[in-house]
Amino acid sequence: MNILENINIAIASIRSNFLRAALTFLIIAIGIMALVGILTALDSVYASLNSNLSNMGANSFNIVPAGQGIRGGGPRNRNKVGKTIDYKQAIAFKERLEFPAMVSVSAMGTSLATVKNGEEETNPNVIVYGSDDNYLEVAGYEIEMGRNFTNTEINNGQNVVIIGQDIVKLLFEEKMEKALDAIISIRNIKYRIIGILKSKGSSMSQSGDKIVMMPLINVKRYYGSQTDSYNITVAVKDAIDMGAAEAATIASFRNVRQLKIGEKNDFDIQKSDSLFNLLEENTATLRMATILIGLITLLGAAIGLMNIMLVSVTERTREIGIRKALGASSKAILYQFLTEAVVICQMGGIIGIMLGIAIGNAVSFATGGSFIIPWLWMILGVIVCLIVGLASGIYPAMKAAELDPIEALRYE
Repeated sequence: MNILENINIAIASIRSNFLRAALTFLIIAIGIMALVGILTALDSVYASLNSNLSNMGANSFNIVPAGQGIRGGGPRNRNKVGKTIDYKQAIAFKERLEFPAMVSVSAMGTSLATVKNGEEETNPNVIVYGSDDNYLEVAGYEIEMGRNFTNTEINNGQNVVIIGQDIVKLLFEEKMEKALDAIISIRNIKYRIIGILKSKGSSMSQSGDKIVMMPLINVKRYYGSQTDSYNITVAVKDAIDMGAAEAATIASFRNVRQLKIGEKNDFDIQKSDSLFNLLEENTATLRMATILIGLITLLGAAIGLMNIMLVSVTERTREIGIRKALGASSKAILYQFLTEAVVICQMGGIIGIMLGIAIGNAVSFATGGSFIIPWLWMILGVIVCLIVGLASGIYPAMKAAELDPIEALRYE
């Protein structure tokens, strides 16, 4: 008896006891759905964050107050929280750093701004960000149309802005030429649009294109009460200079913070590669936890399937006796019932994989990610179902194979 014939017999048996088989499908499908769904969502979120961290640049790092950066390893790795970086310190560092590196100072004004163009206005969810002339290059932004800020505009705090693509869509009917040089207002203050950014896309439920950038001093002037710390980014042309740039940065910023000799730094150097490593570490832990939860669910499904197969062997005792009387070997009977267990598992697994991909990508879209097909987790789901089918079907199959044909024919 070949594999195809065993599969056909298994499908026929499933049809004859469909309700019972369907309940088993459901248990297995839920386990695989949880496994594939959560892993798909994690992959999507990881890819989204990975993309955003890449925009920081491989040859750049940030200066952040001690204990306020993204850290891993639990409470032991948490430093005492340092003082925030104020405007004077940030500008002083930019002016004093004696190293051939690009320094950018920036700050968040608000993420709840409403932008108006005549009668049209956005929802109150636009980011207003203050930047200097180096910020666009350091942060990985590109100008689609128009230009960057000039030194004069930065130093004088002129009312000019650079906007993201979402602002063009919402206020200017997606026409960039209409937006360029137009006048918009934020908090009843008028600004002239001098540049439009290339699309950045979305991540973690926040759009990178729903942004208005203005000279840093404007943010200090209009949003100073909301800006408690300024961001400093240092970028070098060659990765080989990173070590020297860090050393020069630490020495210069210690002077700016007026730290005494022997006094511990109250700030941290946060590099993009350390964020990559932390992200990879945390997502790996979440993946392992998800796989463990999914396997526990599938263990229950395996026990349920084994019970159903044992019942099936008892119900089909006479059928087994007839097959043996007609010449079927114990090996053929074993393969038949083992195949049936695997087929039930794989059917439930296919349903679970499809549901898992749908749910995982639904979470991905909700958090601003993109659609992905998790080939690795699909293959894992199929393999897990095969193992569950074999593990839960081997004992009932052996029991069926060992039945005495004479006793089986007598069974009522």
